[in-house]
Amino acid sequence: MASTETTEKAPAKADDLAGLEAGLDALDAVEIRRAPVREVLVKKVLPPLLAVTLVLAVWQVLVSAKVTDETKLPAPSAVWDSLSELWLQGTLLEVIWTSVSRGLLGFLLALAIGTPLGLLVARVKAVRAAIGPILSGLQSLPSVAWVPPAVLWFGLNDAMMYTVILLGAVPSIANGLVSGVDQVPPLFLRAGRTLGATGFKGVWHVVMPAALPGYLAGLKQGWAFSWRSLMAAEIIASSPDLGLGLGQLLENGRNNIDLPGVFLAILLILVVGIAIDLLIFSPAERYVLRSRGLLAR
Repeated sequence: MASTETTEKAPAKADDLAGLEAGLDALDAVEIRRAPVREVLVKKVLPPLLAVTLVLAVWQVLVSAKVTDETKLPAPSAVWDSLSELWLQGTLLEVIWTSVSRGLLGFLLALAIGTPLGLLVARVKAVRAAIGPILSGLQSLPSVAWVPPAVLWFGLNDAMMYTVILLGAVPSIANGLVSGVDQVPPLFLRAGRTLGATGFKGVWHVVMPAALPGYLAGLKQGWAFSWRSLMAAEIIASSPDLGLGLGQLLENGRNNIDLPGVFLAILLILVVGIAIDLLIFSPAERYVLRSRGLLAR
C-alpha cells in the first residue's frame, strides 16, 4: 500500500517540477523588444506636443479676450518676434551656449566632487555623523543665497559662477549617492566580500552598480540644482565681462521693460532644462531600468 502511494506521488512531484521549469523557461523567454519609431512618436512625442499646443492656444485666447493688459501678458506672436530678432542678430545660439556650457561644466565639476564625497559619507560612520546633516542643510539652502558671498570672494567672473553651481549641486549629488548606497541589500556586500571584492573593488563592482538607481536620481537633481544656481547667478551678477547668458537675457528684459523678451528668456531656460533631461538623463534612466528587468522596452 505504501509503495503504491509513493508511486502515485512520484509522478505528481515530477509534474510539479516540470511545471515550475516550464514557468521559469517562459520568464526567460520573454521577448524584450524595442518599440517602433511610430509607436515612440505616438506615445512619447505626440503628448508633449499636444500639451504645448494647448498651452499656446489658451495663452492666445487670454490675449485675444483681453483678460489683462498686453504689458502684463504679451501675445505669443510678440515672443516669437523677440526670438526672430535674436536669431537675425546672430546672438541666439551664442546666448544659449554661454549658459549651457557653464551649466554642463559646473555639473561635471560637481559630479567629480560629489561622488567621492557621497561615498565617504555613506561608508564612514564618523564622516556621516559629522557631514551628513550639513549636506542636508546645504541642499535645502536656496542657491541664490550663495551669489553675494561668491561675488565678494571672486568678483564678477566665471569662478563666481562655478562656485555657486558647486555649492548648489554637490550636496544633491552626494545625498543621492548616500541614499542609493543605503538601499543596497547587505547580502550583496557580504557576497562581494566572500568573492574578494573588498576596498575599491567592492565599491566599483558591488556598491556603485547596486546603488546606481539612487545615484542616477541624485544626478538628475544635481543637474536641476546646477541649472537653477547658474540662472540665479546670471540674473543677479550680470556683467559684460561674463558674456550674455540666458539669466542675463532675462534681467536685461526686465531692465528694458521688455516683457516679450522676459517671456522668451523664461521659455528658453525651460526648454534647455527639459532638453538636457530628455537627451541625457532619461536615456540613462531607461537603460538602468531595462538592464535590471524593470522596463520591458
